[in-house]
Amino acid sequence: MAEEVILTKEGKKELEKRLEYLKVTKRAEITERIKTAREFGDLSENAEYDAAKNEQAMIEGEILEIENKLKFAVIIKDTAKKGTVSLGSKVDFEDADGNQYTYEIVGTTEADVDFGRISNESPIGNALLGKKANEKVMVVAPAGAYEITIKKVY
Repeated sequence: MAEEVILTKEGKKELEKRLEYLKVTKRAEITERIKTAREFGDLSENAEYDAAKNEQAMIEGEILEIENKLKFAVIIKDTAKKGTVSLGSKVDFEDADGNQYTYEIVGTTEADVDFGRISNESPIGNALLGKKANEKVMVVAPAGAYEITIKKVY
């Protein structure tokens, strides 16, 4: 049995949108590039043809990957107890130096620190799960352990 893929509703919609784009738009573009490259003649020494075929393989691989993720997707439900960190929660916390952070706890597929989303499997995400505002939490990370204080859960 394949592993569940934890997604938010928005994350699932974005994957579906990306899949549609790849299947409809990118496949058509690649098909046209391959057709044009074939017209250049000898395929054994045709760099344009090789590049287009390689891109086609990458796109088909991404399509299969997205389809698999969607097949095993589990949508985060907003059923968590208010004030307790769970999947889908946003958490404000502070480190020992007084630096403030806000992150949403999501599955690994949607995790992107640049967009304020951390995985439930990351050291911080895992340490925060099940905790409440004003709790001090010990985070065990590869670089060492450190303490953070939860300010707000929403």
